[in-house]
Amino acid sequence: MIPVRGYNGTTVAVLGLGRSGLAAAAALAEGGAQVVVWDDGAASREAAEAEGLTVRDLTKQGGFDGVSALIVSPGIPHLYPEPNKTIAAAWAAGVPVDNDIGLFFRSYATGDWDRFDVAPQVVAVTGSNGKSTTSALIHHILTEVGRPTQLAGNIGRGVLDIDPAIDGEVVVLELSSYQTDLARSLTPDIAVFTNLSPDHLDRHAGMGGYFAAKRRLFAEGGPERAVIGVDEVEGQYLSNQMMDGMDPSRIIQISVDRKLQGPGWNIFARKGFLSEYRNGRQAGSIDLRDIIGLPGAHNHQNACAAYAACRSLGLAPKVIEQALHSFGGLPHRSQQIADQDGVRYVNDSKATNVDSAAKALAAFKNIRWICGGLEKEGGLTGLKDQLGAVRKAYVIGREAASFARQLEGVETQICTTIQEAVAAAYQDAEAGDTVLLAPAAASFDQYDSFEKRGDDFAEQVQSVLKDA
Repeated sequence: MIPVRGYNGTTVAVLGLGRSGLAAAAALAEGGAQVVVWDDGAASREAAEAEGLTVRDLTKQGGFDGVSALIVSPGIPHLYPEPNKTIAAAWAAGVPVDNDIGLFFRSYATGDWDRFDVAPQVVAVTGSNGKSTTSALIHHILTEVGRPTQLAGNIGRGVLDIDPAIDGEVVVLELSSYQTDLARSLTPDIAVFTNLSPDHLDRHAGMGGYFAAKRRLFAEGGPERAVIGVDEVEGQYLSNQMMDGMDPSRIIQISVDRKLQGPGWNIFARKGFLSEYRNGRQAGSIDLRDIIGLPGAHNHQNACAAYAACRSLGLAPKVIEQALHSFGGLPHRSQQIADQDGVRYVNDSKATNVDSAAKALAAFKNIRWICGGLEKEGGLTGLKDQLGAVRKAYVIGREAASFARQLEGVETQICTTIQEAVAAAYQDAEAGDTVLLAPAAASFDQYDSFEKRGDDFAEQVQSVLKDA
């Protein structure tokens, strides 16, 4: 646990009693704060009371009397589409609002670091797609080379639930826009921006607000090194904003769209080969094509970002390359479930939006595509250019028929459930095909999470292959 510093002897309120909220309450108490908590759900409040936490109704008149700060869980809207009423009450009472990420960055470094030979560092990864894989990949590489490391944030453990730093340790944080948007302190040593595509637009009132939330990771704290994907205009803008003529190595640009040329530090992947250039000269290269855990251009972008972060930490190209080959990938992200009779079964349940589904479709040939679910804003027009490899779509979800009507030029079968879709795809599949779950939609019409949807897919695949 990271004891929160700066609130000893004061009263701090915590709003939202999920994983991050409970961890924040414990870390605040460990740092000497008097903690009061609130959640809009009665069941969560009852569970908190059973754990010995002090529940205070912050929505009532005087609820913020004597409170020094309000710490908000990331899933709670603080501005758009409208502020949570408890947050609005904190504003009215003049109480500063923060989140666990802000608490982490103000509390992680301690006086104990003075006796370390190598100061601990924080690598923070954000972006629309690939940030989980990139974060896990950095952590994996560091682990493989024997560097002490912890993985936290939007993946793994809560940021305040990790262990205090040890000599030379690297903490890798995956940070969502919900987390970066509100944090009052954002000071990573290395910040990574993978890419940007439409997502969470209601929460940020459009693309501008969404990008602004991501940009805060770079603008607020000024990382010593910024790794920036420049395949979208937002990344190009951000890279230009971070440029410092006195130190061009402060920025590493990455791309999977084109060869990056010119001065500075550039890393790109083309046709399955990663190349590193510094000041116009090649400094490293890796053949990514045979790395099973990183299929497709979108994963090659993740590899570029992780490679750049690890190079910034002083690792040699050959050491990074060796570690990449032992990376097995993350569950529900281009995860190979089975390979039988020449047919691959791949679980990419995390492809919850059109952009991530398009990247998954681009990674394979001869696709039996399982798709559908709770459709997101904007429809499926962004998938049009990636449907050429789809032999047939097996559409799931409560609105499967509506979803299927948008897939012009693709043979479709309305299956509704994953069980029916897997069975149908299995019957149709031939050697050389890939049965791919990449829904291009949220899971909440049928499942509590994309993880449960992916688990169901894996179970159905194993069942149908077992009975074959």
